[in-house]
Amino acid sequence: MTDHAQQFFISYAGTDRPWAEWVGWHLEQAGHQVILDVWDWRTGDNFVQRMDEALKRADAVIALFSTSYFEDERWTTEEWTAAVAHRDRLIPLALEPLTTNDLPRILAAKLRKNLHGLDETAALTALREAVNSGSRPTAPPPFPGTIPVTASIPMAGQSKPRLPGSTGQPQVWSVRRRNPDFAGRETEIARLRESLLKESKAVPQVLHGMGGVGKTQLALEYAHRFAGQYDLVWWIDAEQPDEIPVRYTELADRLGIAKPDAGAEANARALLSHLDIRERWLLILDNAEDPAQIEPWLAQGPGHTLITSRNPNWAGTARTTLLNVFTRTDSLTYLQGRVDGMNDEQADTLAADLGDLPLALAQAAGVIANGGMSLDLYHQLLATSTTQILKKGGAPGYPAPVAATVTIAVNRLTDHHPDAVALLHLVALLGPEPIRNSWLETVRPRLATIPGDPDDPMWLHEALSPLSRYSLARTESESFQIHRLTQAVLRDQTPPDQAMAIRDDVVTLLAAACPGDPQSPEFWPGWAALTPHLTAQHLAATKQPALRPTLLNVAHYLIRSGQTSTARDLTAAAYTAWVTDLGQDHPDTLTAAQFLGHATADLGEHAESRRIIEDTLARRRRTLGDDHPDTLQSANDLAVTLHTLDEQAEARRMDEDTLARRRRTLGDDHPDTLQSAHNLAATLHNLGEYAEARRIKEDTLARRRRTLGDDHPHTLHSAHSLAVTLHNLGEEAEARRMVEDTLARRRRTLGDDHPDTLQSAHSLAATLHTLGEEAEARRMVEDTLARRRRTLGDDHPDTLHSAHSVAATLHHLGEYAESRRIIEDTLARRRRTLGDDHPDTLQSANDLAITLHNLRQYAAATQLLEDVRNRRRRTLGDDHPDTADTTRNLAEALTALGRRFEAQRLLAPQKQKKSRFRRKRR
Repeated sequence: MTDHAQQFFISYAGTDRPWAEWVGWHLEQAGHQVILDVWDWRTGDNFVQRMDEALKRADAVIALFSTSYFEDERWTTEEWTAAVAHRDRLIPLALEPLTTNDLPRILAAKLRKNLHGLDETAALTALREAVNSGSRPTAPPPFPGTIPVTASIPMAGQSKPRLPGSTGQPQVWSVRRRNPDFAGRETEIARLRESLLKESKAVPQVLHGMGGVGKTQLALEYAHRFAGQYDLVWWIDAEQPDEIPVRYTELADRLGIAKPDAGAEANARALLSHLDIRERWLLILDNAEDPAQIEPWLAQGPGHTLITSRNPNWAGTARTTLLNVFTRTDSLTYLQGRVDGMNDEQADTLAADLGDLPLALAQAAGVIANGGMSLDLYHQLLATSTTQILKKGGAPGYPAPVAATVTIAVNRLTDHHPDAVALLHLVALLGPEPIRNSWLETVRPRLATIPGDPDDPMWLHEALSPLSRYSLARTESESFQIHRLTQAVLRDQTPPDQAMAIRDDVVTLLAAACPGDPQSPEFWPGWAALTPHLTAQHLAATKQPALRPTLLNVAHYLIRSGQTSTARDLTAAAYTAWVTDLGQDHPDTLTAAQFLGHATADLGEHAESRRIIEDTLARRRRTLGDDHPDTLQSANDLAVTLHTLDEQAEARRMDEDTLARRRRTLGDDHPDTLQSAHNLAATLHNLGEYAEARRIKEDTLARRRRTLGDDHPHTLHSAHSLAVTLHNLGEEAEARRMVEDTLARRRRTLGDDHPDTLQSAHSLAATLHTLGEEAEARRMVEDTLARRRRTLGDDHPDTLHSAHSVAATLHHLGEYAESRRIIEDTLARRRRTLGDDHPDTLQSANDLAITLHNLRQYAAATQLLEDVRNRRRRTLGDDHPDTADTTRNLAEALTALGRRFEAQRLLAPQKQKKSRFRRKRR
């Protein structure tokens, strides 16, 4: 191809590997050196290191452009960096028609050579021209020849690969028509191609998964897409293993090697012997179920064998790949391609209801696209008449609709595995999330609907094995999972006389599955696994008396783990149901109300939270007495709400009374007592009594460390709170040490996005700001703001705290205009959600005035500060630190306006304390 050899690195998408190998092979035949990952890199190599080495050695990068090449999820950071960094040495080859809009802007202007739509001679000419920039060869190119390609990875000197994208079918072809509605699955196709190519000897590849997941459709698409890489492609229905020799005989006859009098088995053996020495063939055994019956009929030659099966148990026979349901992106692509006018939200909701199962999506699209049923009606029928609706709709390429697929599989199990069928009907009432084996193993003797010996330790294994074999359950080592549509069909088919007994068993199962203390992060994974099953809509858990304690524990877990919206929804539903069934004063109803009030407060709806908590407290006082632990918990909750609403004097009175009662009835070290001590210290802090707040916080922290441990959420609450007080006392170094330690512990135990973790991150940013480390403070507070907006919403008090701090940081960095924009927005939101007199609202108003002052808008700053000072004097008193801070700021603004006498008169009562015209951070 050229007068001098070069070294090329080939960059491509996984689905375009045949092109990469074709280009690489011809470059090496022409005397060039090629670096191609599948030829030169081994499993386990460091990808980043290998790419860096290759790019340093390469004279140029050959990039094979296709739509797959530019998919967002395909690019790693390293690949994108390499493509951009080496764009001056980039040789783009287009494998399909591309417009400028299909390419990233930075690569759109690159001239590219088209390989698509060309025969092999023209494609080689285009490759030559691209590599040599238009120079002509000194000798004629070699005749392509007819040497067949091997199935192994082609290296220099081995047989030549066929031109990818070759038109026309292979010489021997028996495959059904391609599905024109096929969509998605690009990653799976790339992985399948990789698996088929990577073995030095042909090893059968099995696609396994539940019925309706699209195994056959994927195999069909693979056969058509890569037809040009084979000389022989033959499709065999393998559901009846006895029929395989007959199908093989048909192929042998097509190849001219069958003997009419030999019989099917002898001709099949002759075919297998022929394939042992033949290359470039693909056999597809569709719907094979029994590996033992299939194994004798697997070819051993250097071609490819692809098997589709529900059964995952092919160890020792073939490599298996689980084909799962569609990704949500693929679901949306498919639905919107079939149903005109369906928007993203509608498609997303429908895909979620159907569990992203390709067959169900195809049926739904068939019903809706063909008219006669609206999307809303389809949703309604899916919920109320599941089996009926899952019988409807055309799904080309699938042998049966969803309902029939499930029914056929269950019927096959009924006679020989009644325990497996009973287990299916039992878990059909649970959620579609994984079900832990331990729950069933523990409670087995108490389950009335499962036949067999209740003391048999192997019963669950023996029940799950046939479910796995028919892909009715996806099994893992410690759990299993049933698809939501399988569950729905089973619920519809449960005989009415058995439904009640099955429901009783499900209640027994869930009531016994108690993971541990819902307040401890140690047990949160267990509660996370259990929660979706308790909240499954068709179970109606709030109507099951035995599940009330477990539901309340779930609510507590959700609140403590920061899942506030879910907690509110659950407690609201429980409270409404139990008010009707049990009455407003029942202990369980009141506990639901307690958690509802807590969740509502965590969502920032403090006025509504106060109403709920005050009602709960009054009812508990009347029915339980003033000193009952539940009554004192409600009193504690009301004090916290008053503290949040800035009614500090009443909050203090309640905190002190509740603390005294808890000390007397529970003892000094009881967690509830320490909760009240913690809250009293927080109220004292807000009242400006920092020294006393510090004393109580230090004592509470020491007690919590001793009784709960260093990493318990309550201990970390105390550590965080003490760090805040130290910050306000000016002990910044110790405050920083404590808040950094608390943040690290919260990240480790609670996660990066938990409200408590973000609280610590916010406080650390404030401390760094005070210490003058503005760049790091800005990074942290902007990250915290983004996380709070995503998890809590724009108007949540915590989000507004972070927005306020971002404005403060920008102010101190001299970016006054942007600071003003953010603080004005924050002030407007706080006025709307908290009221004009709330301390947070007044802090935003105070800080906006500071920004206006720095923008030399002295009159506007003065007017705003006068209003803030009047409100702080009325709500906090003249001696509160915040009031004094605003007074000093107002004095400076007045001085800037030339009103020095008024400024001096303001400062006189403060004994001429040093002015601190600064932004306060919390």
